[in-house]
Amino acid sequence: MANNSTDQFFHNPVIGHPAGLFVLFFTEMWERFSYYGMRALLILFLTESLTSSSPGWGWPQDYAYALFGSYTALVYLSTMLGGYFADKIIGYRWAVIVGAFLMTLGHACMAVETHFFIYLGLTLLVFGTGFFKPNMTSIISEMYKDRPEKKDGAYTIFYMGVNAGAFFGILLCGYLGEKVGWSIGFGLAGIFMLFGLLQFYFSQNIFGDIGLKPKMADAVALANSDATEMNMTVAKEKDVDSKNEDSHRNPFAKWQLTLITICSILGLVWVINDPVSKISEGATNFLKFGETDYSNFAILLALVLFFIVLVYRLSKYPTITRQKLIAVTFFGVLTFCFFAVFEQAPGTLTIFARDYTDRVLVGGASLTFLIVNSLIAVIPLGIITWVLFKLFQQTFKNYALANIFLSISFVIIWIITVWMLMKDFYTAGYLELSDSTLQSLKIDKVTKKLTEIPATWFNVLNSLFIITLAPLFSKWWESKYNPSANAKFGIGMILLGLGMGFIAFGGRNIAPGAEAAAVSMFWLVFVYLFHTMAELCISPVGLSYVSKLVPGRMIAFMFGVWYLAIAIANKVAGILGESSNEIAAEKGIGSFFLIITVVAVAIGVISIAMNSTIKKLMHGVR
Repeated sequence: MANNSTDQFFHNPVIGHPAGLFVLFFTEMWERFSYYGMRALLILFLTESLTSSSPGWGWPQDYAYALFGSYTALVYLSTMLGGYFADKIIGYRWAVIVGAFLMTLGHACMAVETHFFIYLGLTLLVFGTGFFKPNMTSIISEMYKDRPEKKDGAYTIFYMGVNAGAFFGILLCGYLGEKVGWSIGFGLAGIFMLFGLLQFYFSQNIFGDIGLKPKMADAVALANSDATEMNMTVAKEKDVDSKNEDSHRNPFAKWQLTLITICSILGLVWVINDPVSKISEGATNFLKFGETDYSNFAILLALVLFFIVLVYRLSKYPTITRQKLIAVTFFGVLTFCFFAVFEQAPGTLTIFARDYTDRVLVGGASLTFLIVNSLIAVIPLGIITWVLFKLFQQTFKNYALANIFLSISFVIIWIITVWMLMKDFYTAGYLELSDSTLQSLKIDKVTKKLTEIPATWFNVLNSLFIITLAPLFSKWWESKYNPSANAKFGIGMILLGLGMGFIAFGGRNIAPGAEAAAVSMFWLVFVYLFHTMAELCISPVGLSYVSKLVPGRMIAFMFGVWYLAIAIANKVAGILGESSNEIAAEKGIGSFFLIITVVAVAIGVISIAMNSTIKKLMHGVR
């Protein structure tokens, strides 16, 4: 890449894109497979009774929600650390390799199922995801820097890999974890993460110089280039400053950096201490001094200090910049509210599916489900396998070992998928298998013919609906009926609330304190349908407006703040889950979802009502 051109990647394209894109596609697919597969199982495993046919740890739900909320929050926080190491020390590619290796070890630890190894596994997964997640998209951005017109299509293909991985991870890890054994589900996630690592490692030369750690000479040349560019920029800004108030700089003062450091330490300690203090039943509490627990004080102090810094900094910017940043802050608050509700999926919604939903099907309903489930498993897998063959045609000669590992992973996933479908058709009475075949396939002989849908299965609907509905929403955004920014957020929050409204209605007759019920599964289907539409309104839109509204010199910082908001939202999602038990005991589980419905819809209405105000703050940015 002597001329720094990326045109070389397009010489032998796969479906019109560089082969390297599909290396990233499959690597990301297996990473999301492992992450969502484990994520779907964790709370079920922690709360499953010690005396059940598939015993878990028998934890109270409060403990499980606290641990899960802290884990997902730390996953998002760790992306800042991983991004820093990639940018400054090891480069994007080694960050991906280190992250994938740590995640492989993490899943392997969780398969052991002891307390020490589960906690160690979660810790490794936090750091591994932090190294892995932010750097995949960075490689794509570099690969397409000279072909910006093709970047949207590249990200679309890449995120299909994200959703495909999430879909199959939940479908297969969830099935094996619930039906066969938790360690099998956790272990399967690790196996495919390993294949993703090997495939990426042995094909990384396909990216040329992209993502490598800069050599010293390159670093010096880059520094000289940056210095020259900085001098030119300063000269330009001196001329522009008098004309454009948005060029005003607002560097962090020492006292601001000190407060931010205090906020970060208090927040991090609180996030870790919350589950530790609950699980140990108070025996270990880092924020308890003497007889007084300062946990609530610590997090409130962190929030107050953060808002002091935020308000002060906003006050120091010129009017236009300040107003745009206020608009971004408004969208950040809405994003926080969205994820606090949306992330009930692996928590309260999965528990509702397990304990309060009629998941047993017989007769025609059973056959219909088995056919639909077979189609949604086999068709996407077939399409992705076709893409795999296209990749082989271009890369097998130069990257045979990487392709062999990738092909082995697909052989395994096909075997597991076919085995799962055969087992379900057999247990439902639609497939006859001899005793020898049952023994060879490790399928238990059954006498009662029925289909029981795993509680984790409903989580696959999100990925399925995204793949189905994303093109429709994309057309909507491109049409003359494209809503304004806060209207999209408002519509998304209303859809999110309405989704919870379905389950609130379905669970309205569940008595307070009831530990089981048999609500129709269709209420959960509607929940995930509406939540997916809400996600399509909010999730892709937020980061887009950060890039449009924030001055270029602040984008990296604001992206960090944005992910911080999502991290806090994930922790709050766990706190909401904890509150569900108390509300369910006093008023019934339906009341918990009804409260969320009312709050989410109200936030959506407020967002739409503020359309003209936010539009003024955005100063023409659409």
